[in-house]
Amino acid sequence: MAEIINMPRLSDTMEEGVVAKWLKKVGDKVEEGDILAEIETDKATMEFESFHSGTLLHIGIQEGEGAPVDSLLAIVGEEGEDISGLLEGGAASASTTEEKTSEVEEETIGEVSEGAEIPAGVEVVTMPRLSDTMTEGTVATWLKKEGDAVEEGDILAEIETDKATMEFESFYSGTLLHIGIEEGGSAPVDALLAIIGPKGTDVNAVLAAAKGGAKPAAKSASKGETASEEKTTEPVKAEASSNASGRVFASPLAKKIAEEKGVDLSQVKGSGENGRIIKRDIESYKPVAASSAATTAPVAASAPAKPAAMPFVPAGEESFEEVKNSQMRKTIAKRLGESKFTAPHYYLTIEVDMSNAMASRSQINNLPDTKVSFNDMVVKACAMALKKHPQVNTTWKGDTTRFNHHVHVGVAVAVEDGLVVPVLKFTDQMTLTQIGGQVRELAGKARNKKLTPAEMDGSTFTVSNLGMFGIQEFTSIINQPNSAILSVGAIVEKPVVKNGQIVVGNTMKVTLACDHRTVDGATGAQFLQTLQAYLENPVTMLA
Repeated sequence: MAEIINMPRLSDTMEEGVVAKWLKKVGDKVEEGDILAEIETDKATMEFESFHSGTLLHIGIQEGEGAPVDSLLAIVGEEGEDISGLLEGGAASASTTEEKTSEVEEETIGEVSEGAEIPAGVEVVTMPRLSDTMTEGTVATWLKKEGDAVEEGDILAEIETDKATMEFESFYSGTLLHIGIEEGGSAPVDALLAIIGPKGTDVNAVLAAAKGGAKPAAKSASKGETASEEKTTEPVKAEASSNASGRVFASPLAKKIAEEKGVDLSQVKGSGENGRIIKRDIESYKPVAASSAATTAPVAASAPAKPAAMPFVPAGEESFEEVKNSQMRKTIAKRLGESKFTAPHYYLTIEVDMSNAMASRSQINNLPDTKVSFNDMVVKACAMALKKHPQVNTTWKGDTTRFNHHVHVGVAVAVEDGLVVPVLKFTDQMTLTQIGGQVRELAGKARNKKLTPAEMDGSTFTVSNLGMFGIQEFTSIINQPNSAILSVGAIVEKPVVKNGQIVVGNTMKVTLACDHRTVDGATGAQFLQTLQAYLENPVTMLA
């Protein structure tokens, strides 16, 4: 049965997308997970993969053309299948997507009233697609409750995607009439998340109309009602933003974080509109002239709770508990499983003499305002080696192999819920100090769950380093669509033979995992030889 593919929402603010490039043409076979097209959003150009298998029967938006979110992008089905009914907007065009969400909708929405219509001024808010690979979201925290007044721009909730926990702001003003997904609950993209509208609206009627696929009525009336609401709330907003009155103007999320960290909002300078205190102001706030005891307490209080030690269990008694997997953990399991069982992995290991690297790093870090880690040196060496060995900087596409002429190195970062891979764009063009600064910035964002999808997208090669944990050697699973990943171990002091003499040396083992479909053994070995030459003679990376 033919499947309609609509223009996806690839960022939280995306309203329209432009097809930058089609990677499939009409008549091509499509497998689930194949990249169909590159779509330019308001933030970045992102790859869009197919969730269906079959033949590409129709392309609805040509290269270079733009269209609103949910416009007909393509149709995938069986070869020779009649799709005229879908192109003409027949009932079949809606059936494929309605079938997928009907079970979720039935749980949250009441019976359909024939001829029901969403009242003017009421907005149905659905689960947003906050990353290019997101198919399901989990509501981590609601920052508004039913009955609360909502202004356009207010943060409604924190939503956990497959990559990060992100703030979701309201695009509408009114009253939060209904919450469709409770905290901790998960639902597919486009499932009913909330309803916002005038106070006193019959929610049951809206739920029934939403289930029936009704469109909001009388948009002009909606704007009028919204305008009147803005008039009534404007004086309150002005009062709240006035420092002279003693009131503090801050976003709900900023207030929540400030309470958790023990930060006095009256001491924080807001960088938002009209001096409004927002999330980043709290996170970057540093107490002035505070004693060490006073500054330590809030930090300790704000630190995430560590997993509790295993509870006491009497001898001979079995005991266990089940913890719900996060969206990130489920996605890690899915992606790594797909990578391990679809890409034929093989591994190559070398031992690198790090004596010169240690001496060079020490000299570099003696310079003012400069800090470079061994991992920064490895990342730089990888980027330069990839330019000399383009076969390693590739992506397997089935019928074709994509040779990436740019170098975007992903750096694996461990976070509380698993692993994320922020990406250094055009790494080969960066200096060591630029790499160091950007890695520290992105790693900090990752641990605070502030990475954006754009900052995790587009890697052509990945580096994973467990050396800081004392791990001397390990293997990694390839971060697809990359063709290789480098595993970096610890620097170990040990006896080595130099010029026929046993001396004390410092060595580090690195292991390259390669996809045998794109990288042959000899190619992987040559890449490692070049990498070794750069690391053992760091001055060559500065030339």
